[in-house]
Amino acid sequence: MARPPEVLAGDNLPFRHYSPRHRAVAWISSHLFDRITYTARHGLIRGMRRRGGLGWVPAPFTRCAQTKEEMFWRELPLSGLVVYDIGAFHGMLTLFFASRCAQVIAYEPNQSNRARLIENICLNNLIKVEIRKLGVGAQPGYGTLRYNPEMAGGATLHPNAIARCSQPIEITTLDREVETGLPPPDLIKIDIEGWELEALRGARATLDAYHPALFLEMHGETMHEKRRNAADIVSFLRAAGYENILHVESGAVLAPGNEAVAAEGHLYCRYTASRSIECPTKTSSYPPKASSES
Repeated sequence: MARPPEVLAGDNLPFRHYSPRHRAVAWISSHLFDRITYTARHGLIRGMRRRGGLGWVPAPFTRCAQTKEEMFWRELPLSGLVVYDIGAFHGMLTLFFASRCAQVIAYEPNQSNRARLIENICLNNLIKVEIRKLGVGAQPGYGTLRYNPEMAGGATLHPNAIARCSQPIEITTLDREVETGLPPPDLIKIDIEGWELEALRGARATLDAYHPALFLEMHGETMHEKRRNAADIVSFLRAAGYENILHVESGAVLAPGNEAVAAEGHLYCRYTASRSIECPTKTSSYPPKASSES
């Protein structure tokens, strides 16, 4: 069935990535409580020390139910894994990974974000984390990171992004990182505001050689672009042997023809050794690979 013209027109409008509530929380956190050190009272890093955010507020007052993403991470076996955290921001997932995994390689090219990431790692005396101040893409080189200070987690390399601030950064590829001595990843999480496909293209040799599991956040400046990005990413994954593709929020297993469901939310996928292997919908079926402690 053809989509109504007004829907098609709306698909090309700028996508609102952050709700008013997200923006309000970010403003309150950065302007009123930014330098407070506290113990997180809810979320994936409950009980860990941090700066930034409002994790010190008791959970009942936040009115935030546990998200599907949080539930996914809590159920996923991570013991013994080497995890690459691409787009680490202030380190919430980095801290979570470091409390469970053998080693975490965290990439955060934004200077202010990286400074906070280092603070949070030091507050928890974590020794299994290596921080890389590089962007990740399809080719090594240099680029311009664009962002708005109040929502610095949305920093992007997208050349058409509208942002008040920018900074030059060095870009590497994951293939180069592994070739020059980093331990091969068992799991790669990528959340880099629309640059996910570029990062995957620069990791193709690593995907072919080591078959890490992948966790990807979907982005795009418009709904049309989000759908196109999702379709391109799913096409790349299948060509690389990743047909075990799960949409985390809906629990849907992606098959040819339903790629549009991936336009928003997160994808988790595993390398498919055989075309006949069926994608599980329960994260507990993921088999962790053994990895030595760092």
